[in-house]
Amino acid sequence: MSKSRRRIDKNQLTIFDLVKEHFTASSPTGGQFRIIENLRGSMRAAIKDCPLSVHQIAGEMSHLLNETITREQIYSWTREDQRAEIGVQGDDEDRWVRRHIPAEYLPAFCQATGSVEPLRVLGTPCGIFSMPGPEALRAEIQKLDEEIREAQARKKKRMLFLREMEGSK
Repeated sequence: MSKSRRRIDKNQLTIFDLVKEHFTASSPTGGQFRIIENLRGSMRAAIKDCPLSVHQIAGEMSHLLNETITREQIYSWTREDQRAEIGVQGDDEDRWVRRHIPAEYLPAFCQATGSVEPLRVLGTPCGIFSMPGPEALRAEIQKLDEEIREAQARKKKRMLFLREMEGSK
């Protein structure tokens, strides 16, 4: 039995390269940690990519949190330029507040949508790297295998079609 050496792609970054890159990066700049719009964007993308409706996501979150979550709450957390009046009279700018998802709700949101991107958005500025668990990796590998089989089937059809075209000459 011969042992073959694994081929290593020298261009591919390792987890150690990412950590080194983070710590050799420049020092934080003012406002770098103001990530609410990135968080909202990642939440909107998670909802868009999720097969559940916003109402179903709210229901799943309610179940996970043992607390009522409504689709209106989710909409208020993800609205791009969301401002909600808090009941103060007059034109004072202080009467508007921005609605953010409470931190303790975010894991339930990620579980309900199947996306951990909102958590990555929160962790990245302070150097936290997240990697999917074994089950998520298995699911991703299975999805890639399915895509490969589909591509091979399309290739086979085209090869057969090409042979037929060449045979009819």
